[in-house]
Amino acid sequence: MTTPADGTPDLLGPDELAELAASVEWPDDWMRQATRERQATLAKPVGALGRLEDLSLWISAVQRASPPRPFARPRVVVFAGDHGVARSGVSAYPSEVTPLMVQAFLSGVAGVNALARLAGATVRVLDLSVDADLTGPGVPEDVTSHKVRRGSGSIDVEDAMTLEEASTALRAGMAIADEEVDSGADLLIAGDMGIGNTTPAAALVGTLTGANAAEVVGRGTGIDDRGWMRKCAAVRDAMRRGRPVLGDHVALLSRIGGADLAAMTGFLLQAAVRRTPVVLDGVISCACAVVAHDVAPRASLWWIAGSRSTEPAQKLALDRLALEPVVDMGLRLGEGTGALLALPLLQAAAATCAEMATLEELGGSH
Repeated sequence: MTTPADGTPDLLGPDELAELAASVEWPDDWMRQATRERQATLAKPVGALGRLEDLSLWISAVQRASPPRPFARPRVVVFAGDHGVARSGVSAYPSEVTPLMVQAFLSGVAGVNALARLAGATVRVLDLSVDADLTGPGVPEDVTSHKVRRGSGSIDVEDAMTLEEASTALRAGMAIADEEVDSGADLLIAGDMGIGNTTPAAALVGTLTGANAAEVVGRGTGIDDRGWMRKCAAVRDAMRRGRPVLGDHVALLSRIGGADLAAMTGFLLQAAVRRTPVVLDGVISCACAVVAHDVAPRASLWWIAGSRSTEPAQKLALDRLALEPVVDMGLRLGEGTGALLALPLLQAAAATCAEMATLEELGGSH
């Protein structure tokens, strides 16, 4: 963490966030309109490709190109972190699972790896707050290069992290987005891995939308009824702690978020600043998107919802973002898997718009 010359913490303040929000540009409506006009001339009935046509308009706007082109370098970034609230019995799995899954990502044997290979995407995993020391043989230095802390506080009774750590995590997410865009990524997917992470996600969505705990709490990794009731109580208490700082995004993430969620929020914001589209995944990325949208409302124009989750908080988040998922397969795995299932449909939307002939080219009329 860097500090100014006077030794005070380098907190990410509201002025800097406002400046960041102001730097988010609009996607290109001229290109969107040009693609709409092209769709009307293709050798098919108007609207015959259904939602693929709508997706092609979004792709044109974010690519600033008409016709749109299939994405050449899609990249999944998995943000890993554990959450102290899991000790309250809100998760079906212990935190020891997280480092095992990080190893699975690195070995290429997790669900996200299989789907990424199928979709032509690459996967990068980063330890922001895993409650373990992942340094050592077999773990590239890059994995822990942005680590903020080991685990997060139990948000029902204590802050997830300090304000300084929240600022550091947000800046880390921005830096990660810059690294990906600078290395050539033309589409980003925000994935997640962490025991207990659906609890802070639900608390953030509930706090920002005004919903109550029972409306945002789902089954997560598969908890039973008693686990669901414990999770509701934890989210209720976390939301009570978060409401007094509503409007202060750094403080909100510090109190009821986590370093992984804060980093993902910064990642989504900076991707929009860099005019790079993002496919959102499940409830974790959508919760972070709601926070980022609250900071910079235009940022959500650069995102699309990949998959509908079984978590109720995701539906509330998507309603707030005015986004409709591309696919609905009942997924609740996270990792970026739902977004990867949507990627072939995005590629299909671009390819059909770009490669289909027009009626005029076929010698017909329209």
